[in-house]
Amino acid sequence: MKATRSLMAAMVLATVIGATEANAQSCSGIGSCNGVNTASVTVGALVKLGMSSTTTALTDPSADDVASGAVIPNAGPTFTIKANRSWTLKIKSQNGSNWSYLGTDGGVKSIGDLAWSTASNGTFAALTSSDVTFTSGAAASNGTSAPIFFRTSWLNDFTSVSNAPGTYSLPIVFTLTAP
Repeated sequence: MKATRSLMAAMVLATVIGATEANAQSCSGIGSCNGVNTASVTVGALVKLGMSSTTTALTDPSADDVASGAVIPNAGPTFTIKANRSWTLKIKSQNGSNWSYLGTDGGVKSIGDLAWSTASNGTFAALTSSDVTFTSGAAASNGTSAPIFFRTSWLNDFTSVSNAPGTYSLPIVFTLTAP
């Protein structure tokens, strides 16, 4: 019985040594010898988002703008999109429902008062706190340009808290993915 166990152990050891030598490659010959090594790398979905500016100064409303309930247009930044496959650029407000307000008069302005479009004369959509597709590409891109345009709405009501004196700011998140 003991001899059988020793013989089995020797067979297992010989199999392991043989397998190890089979995985490694050696070369011998006269004058030259070739060995093969396979190099590999995994490339994932790659994206790069460039933004021409991290801030946009919107036009301050005048008394006439508020009196008429104006919608004031402004150009935003231009994005440069690079991706090694199809991609999507999404937009959303970082704030849940209102602009951030700095002042003493209790200003409250809805995030929906800022609308965006990919063209200055295009269709504008109110900003929300949920991701919405801003633009996308069906193939790889080596620098697709994507400008954004804004329109800020002002109520024609001088007593509205959305027109209270102060500074209003709204962080906007742009997310580039290559699904």
